[in-house]
Amino acid sequence: MFGECHAHVIMDGINYQAAVKRHEQGADEEIVRRCLKLYRQAGVSFVRDGGDALGVSVLAKKLAPEYGIDYRTPVFAIHKEGHYGGIVGKSFADLREFHSRVLEAKSQGADFIKIMTTGLLDFKNHGKVTGTPLDGKEVKEMVHIAHEEGFAVMSHTNGIYGARAAIEAGVDSLEHGNYMDGETISMLAESHTVWVPTLVTVRNLLGCGRYEDEVLIPIMESAEENLKTAFFKGAKTALGSDAGAFRVMHGTGIRDEYEAFLHILGDSPEVKQWMKQGEEEIKKRFRRN
Repeated sequence: MFGECHAHVIMDGINYQAAVKRHEQGADEEIVRRCLKLYRQAGVSFVRDGGDALGVSVLAKKLAPEYGIDYRTPVFAIHKEGHYGGIVGKSFADLREFHSRVLEAKSQGADFIKIMTTGLLDFKNHGKVTGTPLDGKEVKEMVHIAHEEGFAVMSHTNGIYGARAAIEAGVDSLEHGNYMDGETISMLAESHTVWVPTLVTVRNLLGCGRYEDEVLIPIMESAEENLKTAFFKGAKTALGSDAGAFRVMHGTGIRDEYEAFLHILGDSPEVKQWMKQGEEEIKKRFRRN
């Protein structure tokens, strides 16, 4: 089975607020062990977490060897004050404080650094992303700081501007990457950045009633075209489901993502090899130097 290159052990795929509340007095070992068992049962032996501010992914990393799992975490994600990201991490006001956050994560055993450069999909306005993306120059300096401290960088990013800024800054992986265009994917293919599209964060919402399917389908179609273009152009791409997000369950989320890739690209040795190469890039880079 493929590894899970984007997960959040702090979330449960059902109710984010309730899931977080269970860890507010300290990471709940029983819940974390239950999650790790799900991955072991699914045959998943590699998990890259997106981090949290309550130490849940740190506990998962500590316990994971008991389940035969190589677990990597940034400890927490880092976002700029006033921008999206508090859901999974800690904020910074300026680049000096960003550096302090990197050092804080380092002192707590981070395997890599995760940054948040844009908001989320705006489900009310197709093609739009919530909030204002970070300035490209600032993103470049953030990546430089993390690299200088010996870390690979995982970047939560959506939209054309955000994706181009992240790729130009040299992020090691681009998470989500919704609404990229052909030129941006060409940039991606020419870079060393690995794209982790997390397709099922939208696909698994179909029919659930949270959003109308008429809203979701154009987003899915855009993502499918981008995945085809990425495959055609040879961009590095890996499987990650954003497990823990609504209706994306630990253990089975990565199977859903795998099946989505095969549905879009076809079930062929070439497609499977492409996915495996992307995962190997993630495994190679996203470990502390």
